[in-house]
Amino acid sequence: MSKIKLGATLFCYGTEYARYEYDFEECVRQAALAGAEGYEIVGTQMLPSYPNVSDEFLGLVERLRQTYGIGPVGYGANNDKGMRPDRNLTDDEMLADAILDLKAANRLGCKVMRAQYMLSPAAFERLAPYAELFDVKVGIEIHNPETPLSPKMQEYLAVIQRTGSKYLGFVPDFGCFAVAPNKTKWDRALSLGVKEEHLQMAADLRYRGASLEEAQEKLVSAGAHPAIMEALQGMYGFVQFRPKEALPGLLEELSKVLPYSFEMHGKFHYLDEDLVEPSIPYQEILAFLKDTDFEGFLISEYEDEAYCGGTTFTRRHLAMERRILG
Repeated sequence: MSKIKLGATLFCYGTEYARYEYDFEECVRQAALAGAEGYEIVGTQMLPSYPNVSDEFLGLVERLRQTYGIGPVGYGANNDKGMRPDRNLTDDEMLADAILDLKAANRLGCKVMRAQYMLSPAAFERLAPYAELFDVKVGIEIHNPETPLSPKMQEYLAVIQRTGSKYLGFVPDFGCFAVAPNKTKWDRALSLGVKEEHLQMAADLRYRGASLEEAQEKLVSAGAHPAIMEALQGMYGFVQFRPKEALPGLLEELSKVLPYSFEMHGKFHYLDEDLVEPSIPYQEILAFLKDTDFEGFLISEYEDEAYCGGTTFTRRHLAMERRILG
């Protein structure tokens, strides 16, 4: 049986934080109120002295741990190749940046750092001795549109297996298991005047594997409102979905990388009072995960496409997970 702990990334409260409705302490307090046993901090978002962790901020983290009973368990790194306007960063520069993130994660007491696949497999491999030095496990995020064994992820798996390092692995993101369109983007399209029949047509084209160009042409020919293109881009971008018949195969892929997975990201886009995520089949995913040997945090991660804030939805998400996991 798995030993799953439930956490939340403070990214869930990014809208409230950006609007100055919440400060760092309030984000931590809300995560605790939602029932999180620990939290992920995204360094570029909430470290005032990024990429360094000041004594002052570390003191705040420890004070909040005493006050609310939770502290940072995961560090979210942003591996940004586009920091310069004139060129992409080199592997050497990306590696140096990742090392700075490792130092910050270590200082905060995080045992897991989520990395992104902008960090090349070659740079990822070179990061191993630094991860071991700072005692922080680095997991490449398996993010939609990738799947656990998509060709790109297999390159990282080969590095993990070749090095044998216990400090290199994965952070699977549940968004890659989506089996239905994103409700928030669907509802936004409707509010802008798109007809539901055209949205359903777009979804059917995506299910059938039509190319983006073909889908665009067919929707234009059908007289769809131009605002449908935003939702369509999502269906072919970072909120892709597959037929539900594909789910068993995707979970089988997950089982192959599970021994190398340090943490999971419980991605979600919307949750009504019925505690059901319309596009991501949590019942099936968590039922599968319960019967595995996975041991680690499942970090709730809300994508606020509606710009309404994540407070209520994050509470619902953790409640849904507790209900399914029993």
